[in-house]
Amino acid sequence: MDTLSEHIILDQAADFLNDTHDDNYTEELNNEIFICDTEKDPLLLYHTVFLPLVYSMVFLLGLLGNGLLLMVLLQRRAHLRVTDIYLLHLALADLLLLCTLPFAVTQALTGWLFGNFLCKLVGLLNRLNLVCGSLLLAGIGFDRYLAIVHVVSSLQTRRPQTVHLICALLWLFCLAFSMPDVVFLSVKPTSNDSTWLQCQYNNHGIHSNNWLLVSRLLTHLLCFLLPLVIMGYCYTSVVFTLYRSQQSLEKQGAIRLAMVITLVFCLFWLPYNITLIVDTLVRLKILTQKTCQTRDALSVGLMVTESIGFSHCCLNPILYAFVGVRFRNDLLRLLSKHFGVCWPMLCARCFSKAPGFEMASTTSTSQYI
Repeated sequence: MDTLSEHIILDQAADFLNDTHDDNYTEELNNEIFICDTEKDPLLLYHTVFLPLVYSMVFLLGLLGNGLLLMVLLQRRAHLRVTDIYLLHLALADLLLLCTLPFAVTQALTGWLFGNFLCKLVGLLNRLNLVCGSLLLAGIGFDRYLAIVHVVSSLQTRRPQTVHLICALLWLFCLAFSMPDVVFLSVKPTSNDSTWLQCQYNNHGIHSNNWLLVSRLLTHLLCFLLPLVIMGYCYTSVVFTLYRSQQSLEKQGAIRLAMVITLVFCLFWLPYNITLIVDTLVRLKILTQKTCQTRDALSVGLMVTESIGFSHCCLNPILYAFVGVRFRNDLLRLLSKHFGVCWPMLCARCFSKAPGFEMASTTSTSQYI
């Protein structure tokens, strides 16, 4: 099957880089041939400015937020609640996913410089943690559903040991799903420039392209559609359950947070999934690209929408943890103890709480979402 002349970074984190290094090249698509003048590459600005800037910001903010969340959770690892266990695994998955972004930026700027082993390893980490992070978000939504809608009947199943086992099985499933990337990914020079190396699906010929298409379909299902359906149903049930109960300010806040969590996930990942579907249809020759401008527009769309999706990693600590009173207080204590960071008014509020109030705060807003 004829495919676009493109460079793929780290599987699905990569379908947006279409660097070319000749003054012009010929593309054949759907039995039509057209020549693209790449002397003035319209994607050069995105590859050299937009991609490094956005991914650097996502990497730094995500590293800070998820790192702090991980430190807060590990401070009380002996007393983790069920939701805390999911958050711990989510923060770890987000951190590992973010660690693959510097490799993507480097490849965009200079080509792949890290050898064949790291090509396979980084590709595996990228896919593994992207899928696992999305499924963990669904797991958090389902746990909140059990805790609020089925309070009594879920007491036996919502145990830390059970959640640890579920998370371990989830990691193993995602690892098995990601292993084909190790088989198909390798480092080879591009067809246009023998000095420009790319980490892409090079091994096993047509089978690598078939896996790319199959993995895209499975990724749509596992990373977007399934989590969105589970979160939508679970948080809708949570909202109706809280709405029928006696209203209070904290319950109203929990209802708003449930809506925001689902809406944010949809808004951040829906554009990329739609753009990726269009690109897949082009690969399958169901849709056509008549001009170089449409090819470039699709490449830019993949790049921009994917960067939006990855930035969701930065919001997870805020949406799922630091909105709660308990997490905010633990974070302030952590910053004051280990980094000497203390804002007088906030620390005064944090440390002046009586033990009874702290106990109450742990069962307030955080028990709903």
